[in-house]
Amino acid sequence: MPAQLTMYSTSWCGYCHRLARQLKQAGIEFQMVDIEEQPEATAIVESANDGNRTVPTVVFTDGTSLTNPSVREVQAKLAD
Repeated sequence: MPAQLTMYSTSWCGYCHRLARQLKQAGIEFQMVDIEEQPEATAIVESANDGNRTVPTVVFTDGTSLTNPSVREVQAKLAD
């Protein structure tokens, strides 16, 4: 099954680690992109957050995004 979303993060972001753990526990497939390891991804994060580099930023296959969402918010978006 292909990833249902991409989560942009950094290695030091506690919120990112927590959300990744919760997504795995919920059985939600996702791709993780560390914006420090892939600096070109920073533009995606900035675009979704009015120029800010706020992580975690979750981008869905339809192009919409959520910033620092709860796992429940992600599940609700996927259920749409």
